[in-house]
Order: sequence, then C-alpha cells, then structure tokens
Amino acid sequence: MTLAVVLLSGGTGTDSRTPAALPGLPPPFLGVAVLGSGGRAEAIDAYGDVVGRWAPGPAGQSLIPNPPERQAAGSVPANTGIVARMRIGRSRLPLWRADSVTQRYVPGSNVLRTRARIDSRTVEVVRAVGARSLECVVGASTCLEPAMKAAASADRRWLARARTLNAAAPRWTRAMYRRSLLVLRALTDRRTGAVAAGPREGWAYVWPRDASAVAMALASAGYEPEARRIVRFLERLDLDAAARFHGTGEAVDGRLAQGDALGWVAAAARAAGATRDRAEPPAADGSSPATSWEGLADYQEGDSGDFLGNAVAAAAAVPPGPTRQRSEVATRARFGTQAGLTRSADEPDSGLDSAAAWAVRPFPQPGLFPLVRRTLLTLAAHSGRFGIVPSRGWEGGIDPWTAPTAWSAWSLATLARMEQVRSPHASRRDRQAALRLMAELRRAATPTGLLPERVDARTGIPRSTTPLAWSHAFAILALRQLWPGARQRNSWKRR
Repeated sequence: MTLAVVLLSGGTGTDSRTPAALPGLPPPFLGVAVLGSGGRAEAIDAYGDVVGRWAPGPAGQSLIPNPPERQAAGSVPANTGIVARMRIGRSRLPLWRADSVTQRYVPGSNVLRTRARIDSRTVEVVRAVGARSLECVVGASTCLEPAMKAAASADRRWLARARTLNAAAPRWTRAMYRRSLLVLRALTDRRTGAVAAGPREGWAYVWPRDASAVAMALASAGYEPEARRIVRFLERLDLDAAARFHGTGEAVDGRLAQGDALGWVAAAARAAGATRDRAEPPAADGSSPATSWEGLADYQEGDSGDFLGNAVAAAAAVPPGPTRQRSEVATRARFGTQAGLTRSADEPDSGLDSAAAWAVRPFPQPGLFPLVRRTLLTLAAHSGRFGIVPSRGWEGGIDPWTAPTAWSAWSLATLARMEQVRSPHASRRDRQAALRLMAELRRAATPTGLLPERVDARTGIPRSTTPLAWSHAFAILALRQLWPGARQRNSWKRR
C-alpha cells in the first residue's frame, strides 16, 4: 500500500456532492486544523486534505477555492484542494474511504499527523507548512523529514517564551493553553500583525474585535512584541470603513462598520502597552462621533440596532471621567432589567446577552458588575454540554458557540477573584460557574484541541470555522484568570 498526494484546484460541477463523512467525524473539506507559523497558513480537514491555503500571510489571498456556501450546502466537489489517497492494489482511495481516521499534532507544534486505517493496515500523512507532506507506514523509525523537524522545533522555541499557568492548573488546562497559543501563532502574520479570524474562506480576514482579543491574550501570555505589532496594524485601519479588512489593511466590502471596533482597539492598546490612545475627547455635549454605537450591527453581525456589546465597548473608548460615568449610567438604564442585561436597548424582552461579560473584562464598568453577574450566572445555569449560545434571544439555532462560552468564563473568574475577601461564598459561586463553562469549552474542542466557532449541540462535531482565533484568545485569558502563573516562561513539553 502506498499513498499519493494529489493537488487539485476545485471543481465547479453543478451536481457535485460532498463525500460522506465517517461516523463521528465532520464532512470532508471542512477544515478542522490549521498549519502555519505566521506566514502562509493552511486548513486541513479531518481526513488530512489541504482544504484552504492563504498567502503571503494568514489573512492573505485564498489559493484554494472552497466557499463556505458550498460546504453548508453539501456540494463541495471531491476534487477540491490537496487530497491524500491511499493506493490499495489498483485503487487509489481518499482517506474518507478508510475504516477509521484520527489526527493529532506533533507535541508542542503545528505539525499535524493524520492516521488512516483500512483493511488492517495503517498509514500516516504528516503535514507542515514549508515542508512536503510525508506518508509513512506506522511503526517506521521516523515519520518526520528534516523540514518538519525544523518547523516543530521553531514552534517549540516560540511556545517556550510563554508565561506559565500556576502549579494548581489541571493538566488539560495546560494543554488547552499551549494549543491556543499555537493557534494564535498560526493565524497572526508575523510581519504585519494582521490576524485572520479563522482558516476558512470568508473568515480569513481581520475583524478589529477578534484581532484585539488576540492582542490581549498574547500580551497576557508574555508575547508583548507580537501584541504591539497587532495593535499597530489595527491603528492604521479606517475603522469606519467596514467590519473586516484584508491583510493589506484594505476594507472588505459587504459588511458595514460595527459599533464596537474603536473600543476593542483601545483596550488592546492598553493591554499591549502601546503608547498612542485611539480614543478621541468628547464634544461639549458629552457625545463623540468616534465612539458612536447606536444604529450599528454588533458581534452577532445581523441587523443594525442599539446593542449592549456595542454600548459597553464604545464607552471604554472614552477617556476616564464624567463622560464615561454618564455612559455607564445610561447603559444600566437602557439595558438593565431585574434579570440582568439584555441585548437591545429599551427592549427588556430581547433576551440576556453574554456580551454583558465585556463590562467586566475587557471594558471594566464597576457600576454594571451586579447586573453582569446576574446575567452570566443565568446563562451559565442554562448552558448545554458544549457551552452557551450568544444570548437568550438568539435566533441562530441551538448550537453552542465557543467564544461567548470562553469570554463568560473569563469575566466570571474575574468577578470571583474580586469577591475573594469581601464575599467568599459569592467568590466560590462565580468560580464554580466559570469552571463549569471551561469544562464545556473543553468538551467542544476537537480531538486535536482546537475550538470551532460552534459545534453541534447534540454531538459536539464542528459546524463552522475551526479553529476560531477569537475563541482561543478568550480561552487563554480565562485560563490565566483562573490559574494565574508567575512570569517565568513555559515549556512545550507535556506535564
């Protein structure tokens, strides 16, 4: 048995059908892993096929046509991307025809192994950006060529720079922490600081909020130079031009600017220790055109409106003082209910919104903390096996989303630390809710430790972009809040 790697450009036949998935796995051509170290990025599906490629950086040009619309419709042709095929006799079978397929990363790296078993025989496909893919028979002395070993070593050296979690952190949290850092390494352009939201067509752009969260996470983990590079990229953008941007800084058509961008960039700049403040002084009447949020779309990227997340983020872009305090009072009046903070202003029936968490971190507004706690505890109490949906009024189905799950855990963990002395009981309650959300986040991760944008509520199988930079950034921030470590550096090795 041999294995051939076939480079194909993608089909366009109108009668195309995505090949059937193996039991318990996502369908072929939906990326579930990412390769890269800040240059060219590649998406790999569950069967070892390269189903996406972007260059010169993660938010660069797409080189493999694989539109998400076709993925959702189940009409991706079988001749898409770079397909690995096993030769058995006269047949050359793709790995989705195997009896079973598993994946794992080489420890401490973005080098990926895909193992397929068919007719009692097993082979591995090993992939790394910058090295030719390699097939090897399981049991052979080595399955890594020199270029792959070099890529793995470079990843480990980078990972060793990270600050550690503390000694009480469970083993699984350390694995999530390291993998999340490696995801951010793969999706952040090491030259420009442009952060791709995810390795998938339509997601391989820079969203200011996603990139800002990545900058905060990297700064928290000890990668201040990388965080400042991201902030410099963001500060060059025309944030009023669009919701997302190419890796060149050019606006992407199709989605108007959203109301939280300036606040996220300002918070990222503070976290990274950047010197320039993007916030503009308010006008005489207390308003500021630069921080206007009303009538704009929010992180749910649907219709425009007056939304909680935008209000909370925009207030943080205003310099400290009376104007910010008035904004906090207005937010409480317009979004606050007996149950907590709702998504839409002056609409108490619009449903509790997980974006309430942002008023604790990264946009602390102490006057809102009691309402935030009430909101997050309610959402956590109604979470499923794999996390929460963005808000109680969410109309996008029942599948949980990993980013809201992680950012809610981050803020609950922060509230728990704040209450340690004044109210130990409240502190324990908040921490337990945060830990429960992190356990659900862990269950939502793929076998390789990557966080999809969302997963099937029943099976946990990825339903969308995998991995999502935003989710991994919040996972890092939550882990560091729950198990804050000293400033010593990390080790890539398993412990």
